[in-house]
Amino acid sequence: MGSELEQGGREGRKVTWLGVGVNAVLVVGKFLAGIYGHSHALVADAAHSLSDFITDGVVLVGLKIGRSAPDPRHQFGHGRIETMAAFVVGAALMAAAVYLGYEALYDIATGAEYHPTWLALVAAACSIAAKEALYRVTVAVGKRIGSPAVVANAWHHRSDALSSVAVLLGVAGGLINPDWHSLDSWAALVVSLLILKVGLGILWSAVKEMADTAPGPEVMESIAACALGVEGVRSIHDLKVRSAGGRHQMQLHIVVDGQLSVVEGHDIAKQVELCLLADIEDAGEAIVHVDPAGPDLSAGNKT
Repeated sequence: MGSELEQGGREGRKVTWLGVGVNAVLVVGKFLAGIYGHSHALVADAAHSLSDFITDGVVLVGLKIGRSAPDPRHQFGHGRIETMAAFVVGAALMAAAVYLGYEALYDIATGAEYHPTWLALVAAACSIAAKEALYRVTVAVGKRIGSPAVVANAWHHRSDALSSVAVLLGVAGGLINPDWHSLDSWAALVVSLLILKVGLGILWSAVKEMADTAPGPEVMESIAACALGVEGVRSIHDLKVRSAGGRHQMQLHIVVDGQLSVVEGHDIAKQVELCLLADIEDAGEAIVHVDPAGPDLSAGNKT
């Protein structure tokens, strides 16, 4: 399990470093295009891309530490570090959304006028293409390695693409008809609300994980069904599940024939553990306790 986590960490860091490189090019490109293309919105979009460097750094640290093997001081691993990284990314998304929304409202209220050129339009289009491609690559890796921090960072890339969409619409509108100069600000306001929603979802998921919130009933039922499907398991009880770094940590008691030997009971428990780790999506650890069936133990299935 340790080597698998570390391999996933390497994949996550690799795609995050790719994001660092793309963001560096976009920040410089959009900033220069915004200045020479007379687009205030594109300069603000460059500032949004600059915030990606912060979240990229957070994710890199989270993956490096969060995916490292357990040690004597952290016997359950370092998964919560990765959860905290996702929390920071969600908070950064919300902060960026508030900033973009405030700027849009201010421009609408003051009637600010900008008359961008084709240079700004091309830069915005390139930003959309690059950030959407980066989102797709990053979210695929994040889901494959089960990393909430990498998935959250992927959504940060998409939020940047969405903000560039607002710039594209505003610039295109201004080029078509100079009287539509406020279109940029209204589009940016809508996009800021979408980014705010995504950031809140990521933040709330991280908070639930840090609070040891159990997964949904479908996950709990899948775990119970997996354990009960092992030959020799009569019932289960005291099933508890929490998540760390996007991976489920499962604890449960299984009831077996009280006449079995210790070795036989242990073998059944091992089969349950292997079943859970193989069949449950995002499984991280399974602790199975064996109870012998007897007159003082219920034979019913209690989860």
